[in-house]
Amino acid sequence: MTQPGTAGLATTESATRASGESRVGTLPPLPTWNPLALWYSDGWTVTKRNLIKIKRSPDMLVFAVIQPIMFVLLFSQVYGGAIAVEGSDYTQFLMAGIFAQTVVFGATFSGAAMALDLKEGIIDRFRSLPMNASAVLIGRTNGDLVLNIISMVIMMATGLAVGWRVNTSPPEFLAGVGLLLLFGYAFSWVMALLGMSVKSPEVINNASFLILFPLTFVSNAFVPSETLPTALRVFAEWNPVSSLVQAVRQLFGNLGTAPVPDIWTMQNPILTVLIGIAVMLLVFVPLCIRKFASISSR
Repeated sequence: MTQPGTAGLATTESATRASGESRVGTLPPLPTWNPLALWYSDGWTVTKRNLIKIKRSPDMLVFAVIQPIMFVLLFSQVYGGAIAVEGSDYTQFLMAGIFAQTVVFGATFSGAAMALDLKEGIIDRFRSLPMNASAVLIGRTNGDLVLNIISMVIMMATGLAVGWRVNTSPPEFLAGVGLLLLFGYAFSWVMALLGMSVKSPEVINNASFLILFPLTFVSNAFVPSETLPTALRVFAEWNPVSSLVQAVRQLFGNLGTAPVPDIWTMQNPILTVLIGIAVMLLVFVPLCIRKFASISSR
């Protein structure tokens, strides 16, 4: 037998429960994020962090562009009169080498920044966040890409001031610029792995120079490769930086009338550079991600 008031209370509870269930049932479902969208979002967030860092540290940008400007002025104005290049003006010959050297040297910022972040504990903070592990590396290498774009604009303005000219069509010119930036981006992953492998940020400069100086100076960037001794000439002709320089000279119309060395890499420089970029990305991106994961799990 139902006590007085109980039926009304039961009815009220049933109505409240039904109303609550109805309200819960009408709530919009939680958004489901695509893993690719999450990866892109995380990478873009870290990229913005690195770009803000550049904005707040303008000295980083200043020193990034002063060195290549000094190389242009030194080689074109000081040494240019003493260096003869068959079938070409030395300034036209030089600029592709300076551009290649700039993007390769610009990749060292990834290595130095990764080593510094590891030392200062920034990586530990990132590890505590619900983010994709590769986002830190994506953001770091994207930051180098932006730095290289800025450096390239300043370098081209400097080159135009000392007499350098582009002698091909706008699409070929843009293809040359794109090839330079893509090579620099791929090489940033090489330097990022080096930065995560050294024990301290102080070591990264010496370690990177052991790689950068042979690649840039034992090449056709500043002198024709055929003028080098036999062993160095063979190294220069198969050096990926030499292929990049040759490809850029071809796309910018700065080859002159000198004969191209009868080596596959020099006869097909654009294809050689594209193969080199693909190899660097396929090899060093997974190695960087694996190295970063091993550091984060310590």
